[in-house]
Amino acid sequence: MPMRVIPDENQPSAAIEIPLEKPLPDYDLEELEQPTPRDVDGILVTQGFRDLVDDARGILTELIATPPTEQHVGKGVLEIDMAARPHPLEITQLTGAICPTDDEVYRPGLWIVLLDPAARPKSSLPEPTLRRISVIAAELVKRLQLA
Repeated sequence: MPMRVIPDENQPSAAIEIPLEKPLPDYDLEELEQPTPRDVDGILVTQGFRDLVDDARGILTELIATPPTEQHVGKGVLEIDMAARPHPLEITQLTGAICPTDDEVYRPGLWIVLLDPAARPKSSLPEPTLRRISVIAAELVKRLQLA
């Protein structure tokens, strides 16, 4: 089950669901596939999973402040993109999730909700913002080595 970005209807926010697909020994998260949601609950309360959420929050905060399009080039030289930057998104939720699979197996995952504070209330996010959220989420998965 790949990462999903789920836009909220009539709200300037979107959820990101990232199921854990491979063991993460650095977080003591080895047995991820579970037969019931209750078994996944036991994983979500472990110190390793809490450490993963803390690391995800730090990386996500950085990615929102500095979009993934900026790149470091050469020896300490920063390539600067002078294009106007969109305003930062806000993290309104970052927690564990129980992610069902097609095989009636359950996995722990991350559930993130991002809000665009400058968007019109009671309106859905525009396509460019949803693309930006997808890029941020993909970079988060890459940096946490979840895929």
